Amino acid sequence: MLLRTICKNKWSVKSISTKNSSLDEILTDTFGRKHNYLRVSLTERCNLRCEYCMPLKGTKLSEQSKLLSNNEIVRLVSLFAKYGVDKIRITGGEPTVKKDIIQIVESLRDIKTLKTIAMTTNGLTLTKYLVDFQRAGLNALNVSLDTLQQNTYGKITRRNGQLLKRVLAGIDLALQLGFSPVKVNCVLMRGINFDELRDFVEMTRHRTISYRFIEFMPFSMNDWDEKRMVPYKEAIREIMKSYPNFEPCNNEPNSTSKMYRVPGFVGNIGFISSMTEDYCDSCNRLRLMADGNLKACLFQNNEISLRDPLREGASDEELLDIISNAVNDKKRKHAVADRSVSVTTTVNRGGRLARNVCAAASGGGRLARNVCTASGDDEPRLTHVDRRSGDARMVDVSGKRETRRTATAVARVRLDATATRLIAEDACNKGDVLSVARLAGTCAAKLTWQLIPLCHQIRLDSVKVDARLDERGGRVRITATAVSTDRTGVEMECLTACTVAALTVYDMCKAVSRHTVIEHVKLLSKTGGKTDYRANDDDDDDD
Repeated sequence: MLLRTICKNKWSVKSISTKNSSLDEILTDTFGRKHNYLRVSLTERCNLRCEYCMPLKGTKLSEQSKLLSNNEIVRLVSLFAKYGVDKIRITGGEPTVKKDIIQIVESLRDIKTLKTIAMTTNGLTLTKYLVDFQRAGLNALNVSLDTLQQNTYGKITRRNGQLLKRVLAGIDLALQLGFSPVKVNCVLMRGINFDELRDFVEMTRHRTISYRFIEFMPFSMNDWDEKRMVPYKEAIREIMKSYPNFEPCNNEPNSTSKMYRVPGFVGNIGFISSMTEDYCDSCNRLRLMADGNLKACLFQNNEISLRDPLREGASDEELLDIISNAVNDKKRKHAVADRSVSVTTTVNRGGRLARNVCAAASGGGRLARNVCTASGDDEPRLTHVDRRSGDARMVDVSGKRETRRTATAVARVRLDATATRLIAEDACNKGDVLSVARLAGTCAAKLTWQLIPLCHQIRLDSVKVDARLDERGGRVRITATAVSTDRTGVEMECLTACTVAALTVYDMCKAVSRHTVIEHVKLLSKTGGKTDYRANDDDDDDD
C-alpha cells in the first residue's frame, strides 16, 4: 500500500518495488480493467465559453509555473507507454491554444509504442494547423460541435456565431486529409439543439463522420439542469421517427459509445450515455491534468499529483508506485458530481429515489456530513445518493474553498466489574488497553477514506484521541478531535477514530467479559464548513 504524505511541498513513498512489474501489475485496477488509454490535458485555457462547460467569466486558472512543462509531459507519457498505454488523447481546455503544441505532438510521435495520438478540439484552428498536426504525428481527431446553426452556436459558445463556418471547414479538411472517421462530439440538450437531431444524422449520409451524442453531465459550475438532459434512448426514438431503419452496429472494444447507423449512410451515430447507462466496467482511461494531477476517473475527486514528486527528483520506479496506487484506488463506478438543485430526494425501500419526501436528518433536525439542504428548498436530501438513479456517489467538493475545519466526536464503552478492574490495574493479557485504543483510533482516523467508501481523502493537520477509564461508572470514555485545512469536513475521521478505539477496547477485554457494550458514538461539534454544529454532550445521562 502506498503511503503518501503531503505537507507543504514534501512527499514520501513507501511501497512494493515496481522494478520488474508488468502492465498487469501497474495499470490494471482491482476490478481487472487494463488501462491503455491516457488523456493528457495540455492547458486549462479555452477560447470558447460553452455554457455546459464553464461559467461566462471563465474559471480561475493555475499559475504557469504549476502546469507541466513539455519535457515533463513527455517523460510521464513515456513512462505510461512503457507499461502498456498505446493511445494518447490530447485535450485541454482547448489544446490548440498552446503555442508549442506541434512540438509536443512530434515528441509523442517519437514514443514508438504509441499507436494512436488523438486530439479533441473545438475545431477553430483546424484549417490553419491541421496539416502541420498530421505531419507531426496526429492520426485521430475529435471535434466538439453542438449545433449546425450559427445563432445557436453563438448562444452555446458565447462567441460570434460566424465561427461555425470555420469549424465546419475544418471538419471537411480533416476528411480530405484522410482522418477516418472524424469523430464529432455533441452535447445534446433539450431546448438548445435537440431539434437538430435530423440535421446531425444527415451529416453522416455522405461523410465518414461518427457523430456522437453525449448526455448533458453535471460538472462544477456548469449550470447543469436535469430537465435539459436528453437520455440516449429518447434520442434514438426521436431519430427513428425520421429513419425507421436506424439500427445498432458493432462497437469497438472499450468504446464509450453505443454505435448506430442508417443503412446506406457512410458515417454513423454514437451515444455516450454517461448519465443513464454507464460504461464503467470496460473503462480503460486515465487522465493526466495540465497541473500534473492524475485522475483515474473523470468524476473522481481525489487527484494525485505527479508534478510534485517529479520536480523533487522522483525516480521512474517511485512515480510508478504512485501511478499504480492511483489505479488501484479507482472505483467500480463513477460518481456524478453533486449539484444543488431544488428537488428533495430520499431512498425508498427498493433502493431507488422517491421525490419530494423529506429525508430524516440527524439529531434535532441538524444535518450530518452526508445530508444537505437543496437550493431553494428547506427539506434535506442525501447528497451521497444520485437523485436520478439512486446509486451511491461521492460528493464533488471541487467548487468549495479550503478552510480550517475541526470536529470532535465521542464514544462510550460500558464494562462489567471484572473488565473495569483489569483495565485499572493494567492487568489485561493483551496489554495497556487505553494506550492501544488511543493508537488504534489515531491510525483509523488517517485511514477513514479507505474504510468509508464515499469519504474523501483529506489532509489531516492533527488527530488527538483520548481514552479514559471511569472506574466508578464502569466505562471507558473516548474523545477524538481532528483538524484539517481542506474543502470538506473531518466529522467522519473523528467518528471513525472513536469507533475503532472503542472496538479495540472491546477486543482487548473480550476474553474476560462478554458483557462489554459500545454506545453513544456521536458527533459533538464541527466548525469551518458551511454551518457550524454543536451537540449537547449527554454522555453522563443514565440509560
